[in-house]
Amino acid sequence: MFSPFPSASPAPLAPAIPPEPPGADDRWLAWDRFLESNEETGFMQSSWWADFRVDAGYGHFGVMLKNRGFIIGGALVMTYRYPSGQCFYYIPEGPVLPGEEWPAEEVLEATLAQIDERRRQEELTVSHLRIEPRWERLPKFMKGFRPVRSFQDRYMEPRDTLCVDLRPPEAAILAQMKPKGRYNIGVARRHGVTVVEDTSWQGVADFLSIYDDMADRQGLRAKPHDYFERLIELLTARRRGGIFFAEHRGERIAAALVVHFGSRATYFFGGSLSTHRNLMAPYLLHFEIMRRAKAMGCESYDFWGIAPQSEPDHPWADITVFKRKFGGTEVRLVPTLDLVYDPVAYEYYVRSG
Repeated sequence: MFSPFPSASPAPLAPAIPPEPPGADDRWLAWDRFLESNEETGFMQSSWWADFRVDAGYGHFGVMLKNRGFIIGGALVMTYRYPSGQCFYYIPEGPVLPGEEWPAEEVLEATLAQIDERRRQEELTVSHLRIEPRWERLPKFMKGFRPVRSFQDRYMEPRDTLCVDLRPPEAAILAQMKPKGRYNIGVARRHGVTVVEDTSWQGVADFLSIYDDMADRQGLRAKPHDYFERLIELLTARRRGGIFFAEHRGERIAAALVVHFGSRATYFFGGSLSTHRNLMAPYLLHFEIMRRAKAMGCESYDFWGIAPQSEPDHPWADITVFKRKFGGTEVRLVPTLDLVYDPVAYEYYVRSG
C-alpha cells in the first residue's frame, strides 16, 4: 500500500493504492534503492526479503511515503496468520524514518495510520503490530508501544550486534582487533587454510553439512534445508551475497553465509567443524570476508547478534566470545516493540507463542 506524503503538513493523505507483490513494480525498485542509502534499516525491509518469506507463510504489504516526489520513509509490513485464525503485523528493521525528529514523527504517524487502515480491512483479527527498528535510542514521540523481552517468541531478531568498520586501511582493521584474534588469523595462515566462495549446488550442500553439524553439536533448532536453498538462490540471482568456506587440504571446515545490502555486509549464518579447531579457520574466514567486502565498497561488517555484556549465561555467550575477538563496536538496538490492537487476541498470541 503506497501513499504519497504531502508537501504541506495540514494536507490530508491521499487514498492508499492497493499493494502489489514486491518486485512486480518500479515502485518497489525505488523502495529498495532508498533502503540501501539508509543506514538505519537493512535487508529485511527489502522487496526480495519479502518475496523470500512468502515460503514461510508470510504475506506482506507496503507503505511508502513521498514528499515532492522523493521517498522519505515508510515500511514493508509482513503479515502472519497463526492457528487461532488471527494474524499479526511485523516490521523487521523498520519502520524507516527521516533522520530529523520532527519529520520522523510525522512520517511515523502517517505510516501507522495507513497500517491501521489496512488492519480495519482485514477479515482476520489483527492482534498487534511488531516493529524492530534499527535505532540505538527510542524517539520521544514513540507512544503506545510496549517493549518485548528478547526472544520471548520465535518472531524476533537480535537486538544486540557487533559491527566492524571497514573504512580504515586493512592494517588498521587488524590493529583494532583483540590480540588473540590477530594471532589466530596468523595461525590459520600458517596451517595453509584458504578461503573460497562457492554458491553452486555443491557449495550449498557443503554449507548445509557444516551448518547441521554445528546446530546438532550446540543443541540448536536448525532451520530446514529449503530455507537456505531458497535464500542462497535469491542472494545469488540478485548479487546480494554468497557462501564462503575456509578450506584445509581440500576439506571445507568452516562456512559463512553473508548478505550484502547497501554499505553493510552481514554475517547471517555459518558454522565450523569441531574436528579442526586447532587450525583457527573461522578467524581467517571472517577476516577474508571483511577484506572482500571492503574491496566491494562495503563500509561495515555486521556480525548479526551477540549476547549482551550483562548476560554471561546467554545461549550465545560462546559465539560472542569469538565475535568480540574481531574488535568492532557493539551496538545495542532498542528492544522489540509491540503495538497491541486487540488485547484478547494478543493475550492468546503471548500464551501460545
